[in-house]
Amino acid sequence: MVTVPRALSVLPRCLLACSTMAAAAAVHHTLKQSVLPPLVVILGATGTAKSKLAIEIGRRLRGEIISADSMQVYKGLDIITNKVTSEEQALCKHHMISFVDPLVTTYTIVDFRNKALSLISFKQGLYLEREKMPIIVGGTNYYIESLLWKVLIDTKQEGGSDGEGDGEGGGEGRRGDSPSRKAELEKLDGQELHRRLTEVDPEMAAMLHPHDKRKMARSLQVFQDTGIPHSKLLKEQRKQAGGGGLGGPLRFHNSCIFWLHADLEALDERLEKRVDEMLSAGLIEELRDFHNRFNEQKIQNDSKDYQHGIFQSIGFKEFHEYLTVDCSAPEDSREKLLRKGVEALKQATKRYARKQNKWIRNRFLNRPGLNVPPVYRLDVSDVSHWDETVLNPAMQILLSLIKGEPPTAQPLRMTSEGNRNKRSRHTCDLCDKVIIGDMEWTAHLKSKNHLHHVKKKRKLESTGAPQSNAGGWAPSPVCQPLESPTAPQKERTQLLLPSSSEMPSETQQPVCGQGKRLRLVYWMALKLEVLIGLSLPDPKPPFLSTPLSREMNTWRLTQC
Repeated sequence: MVTVPRALSVLPRCLLACSTMAAAAAVHHTLKQSVLPPLVVILGATGTAKSKLAIEIGRRLRGEIISADSMQVYKGLDIITNKVTSEEQALCKHHMISFVDPLVTTYTIVDFRNKALSLISFKQGLYLEREKMPIIVGGTNYYIESLLWKVLIDTKQEGGSDGEGDGEGGGEGRRGDSPSRKAELEKLDGQELHRRLTEVDPEMAAMLHPHDKRKMARSLQVFQDTGIPHSKLLKEQRKQAGGGGLGGPLRFHNSCIFWLHADLEALDERLEKRVDEMLSAGLIEELRDFHNRFNEQKIQNDSKDYQHGIFQSIGFKEFHEYLTVDCSAPEDSREKLLRKGVEALKQATKRYARKQNKWIRNRFLNRPGLNVPPVYRLDVSDVSHWDETVLNPAMQILLSLIKGEPPTAQPLRMTSEGNRNKRSRHTCDLCDKVIIGDMEWTAHLKSKNHLHHVKKKRKLESTGAPQSNAGGWAPSPVCQPLESPTAPQKERTQLLLPSSSEMPSETQQPVCGQGKRLRLVYWMALKLEVLIGLSLPDPKPPFLSTPLSREMNTWRLTQC
């Protein structure tokens, strides 16, 4: 029997519990009656705490996280790929992590898209029933692009392995021979790939760089699978309702996209610390174990490949020399290789972060087209004020969208760059380069390397000397052998020695440490070429690319 004082003491707790349940029920009712965002997307460079924000949102809005990281789909290398820990996964359910065998090298973006879309569709159904919001987070931006827009070309071989429900039980690469055919194509050199592509799809060949073997192999694969040129399929895709210059229409409307952005200096410092934390967490031991189990035999068979599958992870190939050094090597040599690998990892991580931010700007802001959802930028430069600068603003934006109200925060403004062509082909004869894209061409014209060659050309034109290209001096006509020397042997010997008028002035002397004797040998070799009919190779070796050697080349041409 409960006494009256005891009952009175329990009453406030019961009232509080009832109040909490009523509030939760009211929130659930509001969610069901509101305009629901189909999904939340969190973008940002590596090291900007994307997973942290995703977990916080997921816990508050009963969401589930879909990882969009091309390396985290593989089993193993948890530290180097920066996977969320088991404790973090317990806070909010994660999908698309650690389900592909590390030896599989044929898992593609098409596989990811098919599996993730079926998962998103399934979770959206759960959202209407139990308030499950799909939250896409990851650093592989083209994976995210494949989910937001209809930009991939489906071929008859690319059914993928969709699975059902969560779809994470299988999917260890596509079935069929299409991926292996693409891998075989990638073994060819760039010139052969470009030649083949020009025969079947000249328009696409003109848009791709001759060194971009992957894209050329992909276009050839599409043609082989469908019998239709890749360029024609892309045109048809862009003509779809809602399509644009960058691909097909937007798949999910009213999505909420957050871009976590940090100042470059703060981001670099954070990435340096993150690498150090990885080392403390056992990065070297993880790499050594993975190398011994999966990569050592491939190296012995001369079949190592750091361009496909998990082996292309940033941080694995950077330690190749350290992992393959002989056990009998001196300790100081091994330590030197370790430090070299650590530094290479830090630099590669910083470059990748810049590349990620560049993609976000180009895809969402600089050249977005007409079908780009709004992007809300959150500053993560100072994570010590996380709630005030990141979490609270993100929740306010989301709750406003859920209620069907415009958020108080404004999305980033898009800056159109006019009718720039992403696939236009430009050739710089001066630098001997092929540039794809109007923006890239503009950047090349302003680059130090191009301006150097422009300055060099103007200087040569002003002096009347032969012009050069990026690879060295322009090839000269082949010197024909002298059929019947007219000069006596004595005169030939005299001709080998340069006259005072032929020797370059003091201002033309090289400053790279070449002595007078070595210069004289060069000069005699060039004269000997003319006198006895030898033909030295063109263009001349790099050691002849000095002011003096250019003078010699000029003399040689006049004698031929």
